[in-house]
Order: sequence, then C-alpha cells, then structure tokens
Amino acid sequence: MELNKQNAELVLKEASASNPGAWTDHSRYVAEACKNIASRCKNLSAAQAYLFGLLHDIGRYAGVSSEKHLIDGYRFCMERGWEKAAQICISHAFMIQNINTSIGKFDVSDDDYLFMKKFVADAVYDDYDRLVQLCDALAMPTGFCLLEKRFVDVTIRYGFHPATIDRWKKILEIKASFEKQIGGSIYALLPGVVENSFCQEEMFP
Repeated sequence: MELNKQNAELVLKEASASNPGAWTDHSRYVAEACKNIASRCKNLSAAQAYLFGLLHDIGRYAGVSSEKHLIDGYRFCMERGWEKAAQICISHAFMIQNINTSIGKFDVSDDDYLFMKKFVADAVYDDYDRLVQLCDALAMPTGFCLLEKRFVDVTIRYGFHPATIDRWKKILEIKASFEKQIGGSIYALLPGVVENSFCQEEMFP
C-alpha cells in the first residue's frame, strides 16, 4: 500500500474507531507541527513529515497500552511496506538511543523487548526521526504547546524517571538544531501555541 495522505488519514480514522481517545487529536497536531517545521527545512519534505507525524502513534489502534504501542505501530506499518514510518513508531520514544531511557512500561513479551532493545541501539536516525521526537513534545490533543508544558504533562502521567532530565535536554538540543535550520523560533510556526499553552484544559489522558 502506498504511503500517502489519503491512506494515512484513512488508517488513523480506522485506528481511532478501534481505540477512541485523545491520542488521535494529538497525532494530528504532531503531523501539523512536523509539516510546518519541515516546510522551512531545505532537506525535508513537508508532505513526508506530515505522514510520519500522523502515524507515529498508530500502534494505539490495538488498545490501551504503554510501550507496546511502539512495536504494534512498527508492525502495522511494516505490514504495509511503510518502513520509515515503522521506524518512527519506535524511534519517536527514544530521542536517546538506549532502551533504558524509556519512561513507560514494557508491556511486551521478552522477545519483543529484545527486538526493541536492538532496534533502538542500531537505528540510524535522520531529521525525520528527530522532527517527530520534537513535535511529539509540542502537541497536546487540544493544540500546540510550549515544550515545558508537555514535559510536565508527561511527567505527571508517567512519573519522574532517572532519564527524564536527559530526555528533556535532548529535546531542547533537537529544538535548537531545527531553529538553526529555519533561522528562527519553531513557535512562530505553531498557530495558537500561546493560547493553548496557557489555557486550563485537562492534561492528556
């Protein structure tokens, strides 16, 4: 199956029906952030970036889970021949390429854990991987937000992990790298970021 906007939006719609939740709106905002930032980067396709952002959490189609959604998404995309999207289904959670930096629970089999451990260590990241890692931290289900708001949101839900500070530092490093590429602030490309960052909506469930 060709990876294009029509097919990606169709599978997200079907996944949302299978497991309704705030994750689908979050995915749409991640996709928009990816597209907007990539459109200002010489070596990235805004259209491709949008698709990778839209599908990064597609593994949630299988139901409520923690790190299992990563490998579920990987397999979902690989079955359709979407190899780069499959990689990003796992890589978006590992801005630091070490399985021990995960903040979630490995609700997977031993074999799947070992597969993910090797996959993360061996993966060759490019700016699409890094862009989705960044944009995942810029999007709530209600819209775009400051990185610091999403950092707090995730920490409230998952708790403080030994790797939390290092993960934050890595995301801030990625942000600085993209801002150097675009010659300005990423927030200028995220409509409504101020309003959404300071509203009093419930956190991402």
